[in-house]
Amino acid sequence: MTKPQAERTAILVAGAVIMLLTIAAFWLSYAHLASVAQSHGLGSSPERRWAWPGTIDLFILAGEVLMFRAALRHVTDWWAIGLTVAGSLGSIGLNVAGVGTNAPLLDYVVAAVPPSAALLAFGALMRQVHVLVVEPTPQPEPAPEPVTVERASEPPPAELPAPETVPEEAPDAADEPSPEPVAVAPSPRPAPSAPTVPPALLDHARKVADTHQATTGSPIDADALRARLGVPPALADAITAQLA
Repeated sequence: MTKPQAERTAILVAGAVIMLLTIAAFWLSYAHLASVAQSHGLGSSPERRWAWPGTIDLFILAGEVLMFRAALRHVTDWWAIGLTVAGSLGSIGLNVAGVGTNAPLLDYVVAAVPPSAALLAFGALMRQVHVLVVEPTPQPEPAPEPVTVERASEPPPAELPAPETVPEEAPDAADEPSPEPVAVAPSPRPAPSAPTVPPALLDHARKVADTHQATTGSPIDADALRARLGVPPALADAITAQLA
């Protein structure tokens, strides 16, 4: 088993254990709140007695799901945080208050454990789901460094004696026509080629652009994309051109 497979297996096992813990903790808290409702005005209606705890515990469920959605979008949802805090504090407070007065300290602890465990377990479950859903950010591959090969030093060639030159008479400057200057056109430089964008980086950039579009209502520009991805300006321009 490879390391990524072992990590994924550990996450799945932890998720199953946390799910069982969440169900058990929610059930204990829900049943205790139902008994509190039975003792305080809803004893004659079993349906209302069992429906009443849902007006408290379901706030935790709704808030945690909305917080998970906000985490996937890389934003902060204060309404989701408020729902989770209100439902959690209400559930813990009512479970403890339902014990009554002058009860042993352990009775209050027993009443407070299920709602507290349900809050922590459900938060951990949403965290595991978030880890499974969100993909890691692909990093651009570094360019290979040029390899220099050192050549063995060769001895300098032996100097040969210069051949004897026979002086020639210089032609008369008046007889020879002066050459006309020839204009040489500069050779055009080749246009720089656009950098190659890896498919994985392009897919991630498209997700970032979609998130930016959904959050701000305007398409992302090259500077913002370069800051989010941490890539060079030329690569950011190439990605922006392909996303247009």
